[in-house]
Amino acid sequence: MTEAVLNTDFSGLQLIHRGKVRDMYAIAGHDDKLLMVATDRISAYDVVMSDPIPGKGKVLTALSLFWFDLLGDIVENHLISADPAEYPEACRPHAAILAGRSMLVKKTRPLPVECIVRGYLSGSFWSAYKKDTTVCGFKLPAGMRESDRFPEPLFTPSTKAEIGDHDENISLERLQQIVGDQQAKDLADISVHLYQKAADYALTKGIIIADTKFELGELDGRLILIDEVLTPDSSRFWPLDEYRPGAGQPSFDKQFLRDYLSSLTWDKNPPPPALPQDILDKTRQRYEEALARITG
Repeated sequence: MTEAVLNTDFSGLQLIHRGKVRDMYAIAGHDDKLLMVATDRISAYDVVMSDPIPGKGKVLTALSLFWFDLLGDIVENHLISADPAEYPEACRPHAAILAGRSMLVKKTRPLPVECIVRGYLSGSFWSAYKKDTTVCGFKLPAGMRESDRFPEPLFTPSTKAEIGDHDENISLERLQQIVGDQQAKDLADISVHLYQKAADYALTKGIIIADTKFELGELDGRLILIDEVLTPDSSRFWPLDEYRPGAGQPSFDKQFLRDYLSSLTWDKNPPPPALPQDILDKTRQRYEEALARITG
């Protein structure tokens, strides 16, 4: 069993941000770079669980590296290296922990929005659709079922939540107010192209990417793909051979954990409930199967 990494603390490096999953470090003398470390933390309903999923950070990193390579022709990404031997000297003493779960990346100015692309009617979009067929400004066809495929992928941006807060879906008009008309158009075009290429590829591996979330930043006036890409944390992955529209779908992502948490009397606010070993094991197995199927 892989030893779980819940939090990191590296002497000689400055922790500048601890997110829901990733720890971000500044490196003295390298102001244009950051060290991004994927821990084994897992969050659900914007609450970080107290129990980690052993090896999860390595799965997220391996998937992100795969997608960065596959999608590099669409937009530049922030990856410099994932080999600790190529990191600055201050990182080297921590190579054993960093191996497989870290990336040295270009420092960008992250945009204050998340770029969500939806190919199928699921999750919060399904909940909203049941109340009104116009969702986030999109007039959707009447009579759609849960998990139905949209005629075309939808770009549905949201605000970026801090830990303990919730993302908020915003309209394209609100996005234009935040980032400007041209950048809003560029974000939509890039995000849909990324999703479409990844979704087409995943289908050849027996996986439906129902929806996903991208993050982009700015560097010298260019848009750069940052953070993680197309992982079970940021996407809904469904097995193609079990796809049956009209209900929720089995998945290779943390929907399994969300479903378990929804069965409890927890109010979805901190502190989180303890997770049984069985739930931890089955969640880990789903992440590992997603990695195996997608990367071969």
